[in-house]
Amino acid sequence: MPAVDTSDIERVFRSESGRAVATLVRFFGDIDLAEEAVQDAFVVALQRWPTDGLPPSPAGWIITTARRRGIDHVRRESTRDDRQAQAMQLDEPDEPRDLGPVADDQLRLIFTCCHPALAPEVQVALTLRLIAGLQTPEIAKAFLVPGATMAQRIVRAKKKIKTANIPYRIPEDHELPDRLPPVLAVIYLVFNEGYVASAGDALVRCELCLESIRLARHLAELMPDEPEVLGLLALLLLTESRRAARTDAGGALVRLPDQDRSLWDPDLIEEGQTIVRELLRRNTPGPYQIQAAIAAVHSDAARAEDTAWDQIVALYDQLHLAVPTPVVALNRAIAVAELRGPEAGLAILDGLDLPKYHLLPAARADLLERLGRNDEAASAYEQARDLTQNQAERDLLDRRRSELLTG
Repeated sequence: MPAVDTSDIERVFRSESGRAVATLVRFFGDIDLAEEAVQDAFVVALQRWPTDGLPPSPAGWIITTARRRGIDHVRRESTRDDRQAQAMQLDEPDEPRDLGPVADDQLRLIFTCCHPALAPEVQVALTLRLIAGLQTPEIAKAFLVPGATMAQRIVRAKKKIKTANIPYRIPEDHELPDRLPPVLAVIYLVFNEGYVASAGDALVRCELCLESIRLARHLAELMPDEPEVLGLLALLLLTESRRAARTDAGGALVRLPDQDRSLWDPDLIEEGQTIVRELLRRNTPGPYQIQAAIAAVHSDAARAEDTAWDQIVALYDQLHLAVPTPVVALNRAIAVAELRGPEAGLAILDGLDLPKYHLLPAARADLLERLGRNDEAASAYEQARDLTQNQAERDLLDRRRSELLTG
């Protein structure tokens, strides 16, 4: 029997907990109960799997065990006959029922969390917690706020869903426009966490990337006439197409200009570019569509030096008008540096205020190095290194700094 250690169980938790919670929210109708039951199931897994081995279906085992734990909790808390009746109705055979398309449950939970009664940043944060299984510090980092602040927001959001009796369902057609922006933001941020993990030794969390694409595909089937839904799907496909080239054989991070583009996935590129071409014909640009167009321009270049930076800068100009955030300005500055030289890019970067965002000093370091300002570049590499918790990114920044100082 294959050995199962704690790291194996942690890996299952990170990949399956979001799906399990979404399924059990449908079952119990209570987010807190579903989340607690899933956590309890993984505690049991830590006790049993090292001895019993990994079950044939770890996800099914977790859902079945969590459902039993949840039913036991309802029974313990039952103080009235109707609560006991509810607990009896929840009792089912040991084998897990057909879960159906898991994405349905996840989308229902996303739409529940993205109810307009909740503040937009809370909608996204809560869904990242439940769907992606992200821990509060990871979510706080994405929002550039302290962990304690984010923890309070999530607790208040779950309480409001319960007290306001917000329904667990896909909204009616007339409700969708108000719900769609945070839903898209959630899927996008889940993908980003998978593409560049906010912490840990590995650069990529593949399961989050693939889950985000599945959710985006399902949402596109649900809302095929929404250009921004299709734009998001195209963006994820084109970004995912580069994943195999982003690390070398030893797991070290490879920057976009240095990637072996023969490793890029041609099928994903073709699918993403086809969607982008269709969206261009519709001519109703939005932020995700513009980002997808930028990714499509990158995917057109067989070599880094063939990249049409004039097109990318023009698209970033358009994106910055639509979404005038410091992060968009940072990415635009990098493109401007490629088109007009590092001085032009650095002038933009020096005007940005992103004190906890490691990619700002990382970008400054690269441009300073290209300008021959090596002492300043080394300091910026060190600053960037101290701001990221991802070991692959740290290793790259350390390597760049070391090469600068010894070269």
